[in-house]
Amino acid sequence: MTPDIIVEYASVIAIVILVVALLLTVYRAVVGPTLPDRIIALDMLVGIVIGFIAVIALRTGYTLYIDIAIALGLVGFLATVAFARFILARGRVGEGEEVQPGVSRPKPAGTSKSAQSGKTRKSAASPGKEAK
Repeated sequence: MTPDIIVEYASVIAIVILVVALLLTVYRAVVGPTLPDRIIALDMLVGIVIGFIAVIALRTGYTLYIDIAIALGLVGFLATVAFARFILARGRVGEGEEVQPGVSRPKPAGTSKSAQSGKTRKSAASPGKEAK
């Protein structure tokens, strides 16, 4: 066997494995029960596409594809970080998360009665007069 034949067989096997991974990941992105499942599936899709680009670069010998794969990896990382910040800002991890009765969430900072703007407080010394 020559090295060219080995590379040819290895690239065909890699493409088959990547296609199976792509199908399973698309299923998870569509069906995924929670938002984090979908975000991880989208991040995995970026990794699979990078794998496809690497196999194509190996088969064709055109090295510019590697630069494209690196750029896609950076964009995919930034998208994952943005989605993670979105989930943190939302304050809820799962879409199907149940709220237990009697359990209240802590209020965000700065929402106390003294922090409300546009409202006047009554002075304790003179109950009928507004504070200046």
